[in-house]
Amino acid sequence: MEPDQRRSGRVDPASDRAATRPGLYDAVLLDRDGTLVEDVPYNGDPEKVRPVPGAREALHRLRAAGLRLGVVTNQSGLARGLFTADDLRRVNARVEELLGPFDTWQICPHDERAGCACRKPAPGLVHAAARALGTTPDRCALVGDIGADMTAAGAAGAAGILVPTPATRPAEVAAAPHVARDLLTAVAAILDRAALAAGPPSRPPRGRVLVVRSDSAGDVLVTGPAIRAVAAGAEGVVLLCGPRGRDAAALLPGVDELVEWPLPWIDGAPAPVEPADMRALTARLAGLAVDEAVVFSSFHQSPLPLALLLRMAGVARISAISDDYPGSLLDVRHRVPDGLPEPERALSLAVAAGFALPAGDDPRLRIRTDAVPPAPAGLGGPGYVVLHPGSAVQTRACPPELAARIVRVLTAAGHRVAVTGGPDETELTARVAGDAGIDLGGRTGLAELAAVLAGAGALVVGNTGPAHLAAALGVPVVSLFAPTVPYGQWGPYRVPAVRLGDAAAPCRDSRATVCPVPGHPCLSAIEPGRVLAAVRLLGVPATAPPATAPLTPAEPPPATGRPAVGGAQAGVTAVAATGGSAR
Repeated sequence: MEPDQRRSGRVDPASDRAATRPGLYDAVLLDRDGTLVEDVPYNGDPEKVRPVPGAREALHRLRAAGLRLGVVTNQSGLARGLFTADDLRRVNARVEELLGPFDTWQICPHDERAGCACRKPAPGLVHAAARALGTTPDRCALVGDIGADMTAAGAAGAAGILVPTPATRPAEVAAAPHVARDLLTAVAAILDRAALAAGPPSRPPRGRVLVVRSDSAGDVLVTGPAIRAVAAGAEGVVLLCGPRGRDAAALLPGVDELVEWPLPWIDGAPAPVEPADMRALTARLAGLAVDEAVVFSSFHQSPLPLALLLRMAGVARISAISDDYPGSLLDVRHRVPDGLPEPERALSLAVAAGFALPAGDDPRLRIRTDAVPPAPAGLGGPGYVVLHPGSAVQTRACPPELAARIVRVLTAAGHRVAVTGGPDETELTARVAGDAGIDLGGRTGLAELAAVLAGAGALVVGNTGPAHLAAALGVPVVSLFAPTVPYGQWGPYRVPAVRLGDAAAPCRDSRATVCPVPGHPCLSAIEPGRVLAAVRLLGVPATAPPATAPLTPAEPPPATGRPAVGGAQAGVTAVAATGGSAR
C-alpha cells in the first residue's frame, strides 16, 4: 500500500477547463445534406427539400432530452455561383419549417480551393458551433454521412457518428469511430451512451472501496473517470493494478492507496497460476479491509476469477461487467452494448455500482500534475511535436522506417520533433530521430513523458498508452491506428485527433499482438506528408524556419485519386472524403 496517493492531487489545467458539467453531451451537431435531408446536388430550391426518414422524430428525441442542436454544413455551391445567399437562406428556412428550429447554423460557403479553416474536414465549423452553443467540442456529438464529417468531428475533439448513404465510400465506413444504420439509430446511441454515464446526485461517502484495473498503462488511464466517480462516493479508494499499469496508476486523481499484483488471467504473457500466490493474494485482499469492490476489465477479459478471491477475502459487495453468468460472485452484474469507448464502458460500471461523477467533473481523462516532474532540457519551449514510435504490442507500433521519414518531413516543414521512448528503446529513438529530431530515448518514463507532452502541440503515436496520456493532458493526437481493435473503443478520447492508417486492413478486429500480415501494411503505407497534413489540420503551427531543401523523391506530398483539399486539409482526403455533391 502507498498512502501518498492523494485523491485531491492537482490535475492538468487543460482538463479543468472542460470539467464543468457532469454527463457526456451538451449538444448534437448534424450535417445537412445526406444526414438531415436528402442530398440534392447544389440545392438552391426549397421545394426540393425532403427530410430523411425518421429525421423529425430523431430531432424531437434530442430536444426532449434537453440537448442543443446545430447544423454544420459545407455549401460550396455558393462560391461556385450555383445558388445565391438568399437561395441558401430559403432552403435552410424550409429545413427548419419541416424539422423544427436549430440553435445554430454554421455554414462554410467556400469551395475546396479556398484553403479555409471552416470547410470540413477542417474542424472550424465544429468549433464555431460549440462556441455559439456555449459549450466545447468535446461535449458535442456530430452526426454525418461522409468521412469529412468524421474527420472534422475528430479534429475538434467531438464524438463522431457516421450514418452511411449510397454516396459513402467503404473506406469511410471502415474508418468511422461509430456507425449507425440511420439517423434514429444514431440518436438512440447518443442518448443511450449519455444514460449509461449518468448517475444519481452525490450522496455521503460509503466506506473504503477497492477498484481493480490490472493491465497496461493505457488501460489504467482510460479507467480514470470511473475511478474518480468512485472516489466521489467513497471514504477511501484502494487501486489494485498490475506491474505494467503501476506508473499510470500513480498519476490518477482519486486514489488513496496502491496495491500492485499481477493477475495471471489478465496479463498477456501470464505466469502460471500458483496456489501459494492465490492464497497470498486472498490474504492481501482481506487485509485491505474494504467494504466493497468494483472490478474494471476490458471487453475480452473476465472479472470472475478475482471476484471469487474477493468473496474468499470477505468482501461484502462486488460489482463488475460480466457477460458470463456469475452465480453469487457478483452483487452487481453490469452488462453494456458493444462498441462503447473504454472510458465510458468503465464509467457505466461505476454508475451501475452507485457512484457518479460529481458536479464540476466530466468524463475526460485526467492526471495529477503534482506527480509530473519538470520537462527535460533541450526542447526549446512549448509547441513542438512529439513522436512516440514504440509500443509494448508490436502491431500498434509505428514502423521505424516510417517514423524516421515522418521526423524528416515534419522538421523540413519547420516543426521541432521530440522522439520519446523508454530505457529499452534508445536504439529505436536514435534511429528515428536521426540528425533532425530531438532524441529523448531512455529519458521518458511515464511521468517524464507526461512532462514532455504537457508542452507539445501534438503527439504522433500508434494505439498505445501515450495516446491516452496525451488525451489526459488535452494534447491533440495524430493516431497511427492499427485496426486490430476498434477505433471507437480505443482511439484518443475527447481530445482533438486525426486517424491515419488502413482501417480496412486484413488484421481488422483480430486483436493480434504480432502483425499477421507481412510488412505491417495498415501503417507502413501511410505517407509522411499525410502526417504533416494532419498536424496542420489540428492547428499546430511550425515553430522553426522550414528547411530550404525540398522533400526527397522518396517522400512526396500525398497523392490520392480524389480532388486535393486546399490549405490545412491537403493530404487528408484519403481519410476524410469530400463526397456529396453539395459539399
